[in-house]
Amino acid sequence: MSKVAVVTGSARGIGAAIAMRLAGEGLDIAILDLDATQCADTVAAVEGLGRRALAVTVDVTDEASVAAAVVRVADELGQPLVLVNNAGVMRSRMAHRMTLAEWELVLDVNLRGAFLMSRELLPFMRAAKWGRIINLSSTGALGLVGGANYAAAKAGVQGLTKTLALELGPLNITANAIAPGFVVTEMTRSMAQEVGVSVEEMEADMVKDIAVGRAGIPEDIAHAVAFFADERSSFVSGQVLYVAGGPKT
Repeated sequence: MSKVAVVTGSARGIGAAIAMRLAGEGLDIAILDLDATQCADTVAAVEGLGRRALAVTVDVTDEASVAAAVVRVADELGQPLVLVNNAGVMRSRMAHRMTLAEWELVLDVNLRGAFLMSRELLPFMRAAKWGRIINLSSTGALGLVGGANYAAAKAGVQGLTKTLALELGPLNITANAIAPGFVVTEMTRSMAQEVGVSVEEMEADMVKDIAVGRAGIPEDIAHAVAFFADERSSFVSGQVLYVAGGPKT
């Protein structure tokens, strides 16, 4: 029987690319997002690769919603042993103008959500004495002008990851984080709109500080996730992998 992976925020963008990459590695995929009806394309792509797919509505900030979603995954696909905490949001504003609601939303989705999802899947991993937790951090964890909330959340994700690695290592459960740099997605397109520039202008500006000379694509992140999810990565835990093209800063 194939392993089951749960990928949050996988209706589109990086999450969808991760779901498809893991399906290509032979995993069945639970596609979790705020609205399961928006997951049809990812479901079709996973099924097109010959794997089972299940779309589930979840609010990763809500304890009851997370618990219900995981129960459904376990009932319909089987015990989930791979978790990718990809769900995330941004609300960009300089710190002196940031509202408490903007601060709390970003911390809740990006950090609280990763904790709740991890905690809910741990009984399955502990019972199997095997598991993979892969959290999405960001280069923004190192500091981000206009993103104090996002930077704090993504730095917190790294601390959570390293702690889970220490606690779960004896059970053959690994925890690692991936910190993407500039990747062109719907989120970055929204960021461009917020600051009043085109995506092309934003990309050209960002690429100037990327050693490999290009922006990232969702598949770049998905390949890194596949490594951490693999059986052969069992001696790698508590790590933060910056998938950012060699940023200059």
